[in-house]
Amino acid sequence: MYSFARLFRQSASLRRLTVLSNQLQADRMSGLAMANNSRQTAGILIIGDEILKGHTQDTNSYFLCKELYDLGVKVERVLVIGDDLPTIADEIAKFSSSYTHVLTSGGIGPTHDDITFEGVAKAFDEPIHAHPELVKLCRHYFGKDKELDSPELKMAHVPKSARLVYGINQKTGEPNPYPLVCVRNVYVFPGIPKLLRRAFMSLKKELFQHLESSFHMREIYMNRSEMDVADILNNFNATYKDTVLLGSYPEIDHSYFKVKLTLETNSKETVDKAHRELLQMLPKEFIVSYEKDPAGNSAQRLQQLLVAPESAQLACFVGPSVRIIEEALDKYPLSSICLGFNGGKDCTALLHLVYAVIKRKFPKQEEPLQILYVDTKRSFPELETFITESVQRYNLKVLRVTGPIKKALGVLKQQNPQIQAVFMGTRQSDPYADSLGAFAMTDSDWPQYMRVNPMLQWSYHDVWEFLRTLFVPYCRIYDKGYTSVGSKEGTDPNPALRYINSRGEVCYHPAYMLQDGTDERTGRKRSVSQSLDNQTQ
Repeated sequence: MYSFARLFRQSASLRRLTVLSNQLQADRMSGLAMANNSRQTAGILIIGDEILKGHTQDTNSYFLCKELYDLGVKVERVLVIGDDLPTIADEIAKFSSSYTHVLTSGGIGPTHDDITFEGVAKAFDEPIHAHPELVKLCRHYFGKDKELDSPELKMAHVPKSARLVYGINQKTGEPNPYPLVCVRNVYVFPGIPKLLRRAFMSLKKELFQHLESSFHMREIYMNRSEMDVADILNNFNATYKDTVLLGSYPEIDHSYFKVKLTLETNSKETVDKAHRELLQMLPKEFIVSYEKDPAGNSAQRLQQLLVAPESAQLACFVGPSVRIIEEALDKYPLSSICLGFNGGKDCTALLHLVYAVIKRKFPKQEEPLQILYVDTKRSFPELETFITESVQRYNLKVLRVTGPIKKALGVLKQQNPQIQAVFMGTRQSDPYADSLGAFAMTDSDWPQYMRVNPMLQWSYHDVWEFLRTLFVPYCRIYDKGYTSVGSKEGTDPNPALRYINSRGEVCYHPAYMLQDGTDERTGRKRSVSQSLDNQTQ
């Protein structure tokens, strides 16, 4: 699989459609049959014993379902199967005759259990042959002396009718160096998530955005449960059940909303009218103006924040920070500056702000922002998960070093000598930060770096106002009563947020509800030494 990756160059809540009543479900299904009969459909086959054995977590089906849905393609079935040739062939044949598009993931590498191409050929009663173009590509990479029956050239053996589709690199505009293999309506994707995503994103316009049938969807986000609006949704559905598909999706422990409503139909005029009417029917205080893509729209939202009269108070502390960030970007190229990030609330706000400023200042910039992660081996697992999510969300390059902090910075200096400056999420209320300036060198006995501190004047409540106004994703541990996060053994939920629920259980309000910002570090069991970890939480 490693060779295959190189050849390609290179919330966990359960999603479900909640039925408000049995009758409502029946109405949806019967009333929309004709409206949706022209909509393109898809079936997804996830192939690999490693998935069924629990050795590897499937993230490909989630990605594909989301992307296809946004493209107007209705995914009707997702199936996970093992590396068994008869099963693969049988399911591909069934899927191909049942859905407009069939997408497979996995089983196309150089090893003995990579048999997806053979399964596709068997499904359509075709022979396998060595495709000349794929043979040339494989030999170019693995060596011209490789025989046709070698493992390296196994990927060149595809069904006889296979066609090769080269996607376009989104960043360079150039064709991808390796094609996607397609057979009839079956698209054979790699199983490695990074490669699958890259291939899909480079090909989706060619494969899926020329759809003849139209599809229109609107979304509404609410901060109340389904039960609070069940009557409203039933009344709405009684009016629109023949033309609009109403979906209700609860989100467990989401930081910004509790339910997402979707309206789907093949008429833009109809869905717009239905959307307006449902908004009028729902209490205004139930509606959340949620931002689905805060990273992608960060530059635009930042500009709006800085000039809009209604956000003047927020702009008072964000504006000076933007100017400090811009000054740093004028002094240091992106290659020589990084951002200290460990998943804490302060550095999360800083990451989003720096990312937005870079996108606004350098709109064509492709070089990724570098983050410095000092791994102390004592952090909460929720923070580790959030860091991984953030790397994907903001397309970050991670410079990972292990603590203690002073030694780790020495390692960073050796491994990445080009780094000269570090953006820090330090605030003056943090320990040892009261005398810092916006630009401050590390102490003389430490590895020498320029610390850039755009958030020194921010208060605890400023951080939360920024995050929640822009719907910036943050680590969910902050929704469990933690207000300042250090090591696992040194941090507890803040007692100021403690309450007893109706069932007599001890619970904690989320961190943004803390009234007195001076109580921010009350959950810390003991003081800790000056460090990046301490300053960015």
